[in-house]
Amino acid sequence: MISEDIIERARRIRLLILDCDGVLTDGRIMLLPDGDETKWFDVKDGHAIVMAGRAGLRVAIISGRKSSVVRARAKELGVAHLREMAWGKLDHYEEVIREEGVSHEEVCYVGDDVVDIPVLRRAGLAVAVSDAVEEAKAYSHFVTARAGGRGAVREVIEIVLKAQGKWEEALARYKEE
Repeated sequence: MISEDIIERARRIRLLILDCDGVLTDGRIMLLPDGDETKWFDVKDGHAIVMAGRAGLRVAIISGRKSSVVRARAKELGVAHLREMAWGKLDHYEEVIREEGVSHEEVCYVGDDVVDIPVLRRAGLAVAVSDAVEEAKAYSHFVTARAGGRGAVREVIEIVLKAQGKWEEALARYKEE
């Protein structure tokens, strides 16, 4: 059951900012011989990001790592902003919200580790995935039932779109076929 406070916070969201490793992925990284890496993404999370974009929600990814796989996935999903090598995520967060012209209250941030705490403390809807560290959960308004890389992002997007009355519209194209 989603609390009324979470629904109220979700109604205001215009920008969804996601951590990558541990949120869009399960946190595992496979280093490749050429120095790049590969990651595993959940297709339902990806589809939900596309649906969110169609519903007018802007999406950004702030990652502490640099990866061609993440760049390709962000492009494929129509992510508006990708910030890599973001060791201090707060500066990147502030830059993205300034570029989007939104307030903190209009931002949902999803994280999983202590590096996310400064951003979780500012976002209007701070979310930790179910397998996040306890410290990140302590600074979150909501903790997902699903784990990072296993549908947590889909869960958050559904909450936001349902709170805004946009979920049925997002599904309409699939019901018509």
